[in-house]
Amino acid sequence: MSAAIDYTATVENYLAGWNEPDADKRRALVASAFTEDATYTDPLGAVVGHDGITGLIGVVQGQFAGLVFTLGGPVDGHHDVVRFQWHLGPEGAEAPVVGFDIAVLDATGRIKAVHGFLDKVPAGL
Repeated sequence: MSAAIDYTATVENYLAGWNEPDADKRRALVASAFTEDATYTDPLGAVVGHDGITGLIGVVQGQFAGLVFTLGGPVDGHHDVVRFQWHLGPEGAEAPVVGFDIAVLDATGRIKAVHGFLDKVPAGL
C-alpha cells in the first residue's frame, strides 16, 4: 500500500455513499469508493459489486430513515487495511446504532472488501 493513501478520506468517501439519499448520486459515490467486484459483508447481509452495495445502502436507508452515518473516532490504517468505528443516528444526537468496519483496499485506496460488525443495535433489529 502506498504511503500516499489517505485512509480518512477513503472512509469519509465511503460514509458519504451511505448517507446519500439520491440513488444516482449514491451509485456514483459507490463507484468512486469501491472496486467493481468489491464485497460487503456484515451480520445482516452480504453483497457483491456496485449494484449490490448500492442496493444494500438503499435498504438500510429505508430502514433507518432520517439517520446519518458519522465516524465514531479516528481512522486507523496500514498497508491495504483500514478500520474505523461508525455511528448511525440523528444528526447531533446519540446514535442508537454503532458498528465497526474493516476494509481491504486496492493500491489506489478504493475498497475491495468490507467486513462489518455491529456493536450496538436497538432491540428488534
